[in-house]
Amino acid sequence: MDGEKPGGQTGPFLPVILSGGAGTRLWPLSRSEHPKPFLRLAHGRSLLQETFQRAAGLSRVTEILTVTHKELLFKSRDEYESVNPGRLATPFLLEPVSRNTGPSLAAAALWASRHRGPATSLLVLPADHLIREGDAFARAVDQAVALAQDGRLVTFGVRPDAPETRYGYLEVAGSRVLRFIEKPPAEQALEFVRSGRFFWNAGIFCFRVDVFLDELRAHAPDLLAGVERAVAHSPGFGDGGDPVTLDAESFAGVPDLSIDYALMERSGRIAVVPADFGWSDIGSWSALAGLTDPDPRGNRTAGLVHAVESEDCYVQSPKRLAALVGVRDLVVVDTEDALLVAHRERVDEVKALVADLKVAGHESTLRHREVHRPWGSYTVLEEGSRFKIKRLQVKPRSALSLQMHHHRSEHWVVVAGTAEVEQDGQKRLLRIDESTYIPAGTRHRLSNPGLVDLVVIEVQSGEYLGEDDIVRFDDVWGRTSDPGATFVRS
Repeated sequence: MDGEKPGGQTGPFLPVILSGGAGTRLWPLSRSEHPKPFLRLAHGRSLLQETFQRAAGLSRVTEILTVTHKELLFKSRDEYESVNPGRLATPFLLEPVSRNTGPSLAAAALWASRHRGPATSLLVLPADHLIREGDAFARAVDQAVALAQDGRLVTFGVRPDAPETRYGYLEVAGSRVLRFIEKPPAEQALEFVRSGRFFWNAGIFCFRVDVFLDELRAHAPDLLAGVERAVAHSPGFGDGGDPVTLDAESFAGVPDLSIDYALMERSGRIAVVPADFGWSDIGSWSALAGLTDPDPRGNRTAGLVHAVESEDCYVQSPKRLAALVGVRDLVVVDTEDALLVAHRERVDEVKALVADLKVAGHESTLRHREVHRPWGSYTVLEEGSRFKIKRLQVKPRSALSLQMHHHRSEHWVVVAGTAEVEQDGQKRLLRIDESTYIPAGTRHRLSNPGLVDLVVIEVQSGEYLGEDDIVRFDDVWGRTSDPGATFVRS
């Protein structure tokens, strides 16, 4: 990655994608196991794919580092596969627990220092932002890299067009940041907009690795020391292994701090580059609705929607008809297992709603009915007392783990493709319209030996049908190396 870089600078340049956060304000589309970066826009690409392509389009980029939760590795790789036809290296740094952006960036900087050199300039990109003007973004990156090579920690500032209270603010003078302000009340936000001296803090950063680590050592030594301990106990970190999973016990003890609070608000090296490139963090239903053109009555719709004498509503209903009569200022979002109806001026309260649902243990906060796995996906079609019906879709040449269930039996019927079924050490092939029965307590594995997707209808029966009733003995995806251990993921 050596050579001329954006802004005419020399030395390594590495985009880093931070992919985390549940995006609870966008429930029921966003879930813990399907967070905001994986939400698809109208053109069909996800926010994560948009971010990857944006980084890949910058000058001389040959590698993009992604920092994400370990449970999202395979899902992220699937997203990259369709937009990165083998041209760029895509190493992953995996977090066992979420510890905010401070530890994430410290780990990324230590990785880059070890493998790309301390003079590397990192461009930090949240995975869930939307940027409409790619050329303007590239020019802003040019400026940021030049400032970073000059020893500055660069943040990108968005000139506010409204007194938004969901964002932090930067008070600036020229390219200098005078102070950071946390999310202000409405009256103060209005003063900031009127003054012309303030920007929204976009959460995009650029800095040299050595400068960043020196500043962390000066202003957040406990955080850096904690991440260094985690790195020291993480196999593969030092030898270029991919992916690298940070040591769970050490990383869990690192202070849970944002990079703004841990460093940016304290350092005297902060500079700002104006982010005049059509930025949005898509942080609420109002922001997402703004991406859709309104009809003559101000309604913005996606999917199967019919509105009669209704005004200024946002409706998303991809699978079934949503009909509105005589209403206004509503947000309606329909999914297979949850329906949101909210007043347009109260959509920020969806985050509190999701917190209540989590306390109640509602599964809709965790996953959709369609759940992606490294081998493919499964969809819950129906469930009731003592039974559950799933549709399993297994990718070509892929396999589930060798596993066993204590409490449930399973019937499999092949409806597309060819299945290889391993049961108590014996293997056989099943073709369309053929079936098999897996009693509780039986070691078994489902594989797809073919070149097209395998589709199986699975009927579970038993006293307990929870996803945590699984014992893995072998897994080609490396999700366990401890035979006989119990895992939540199937």
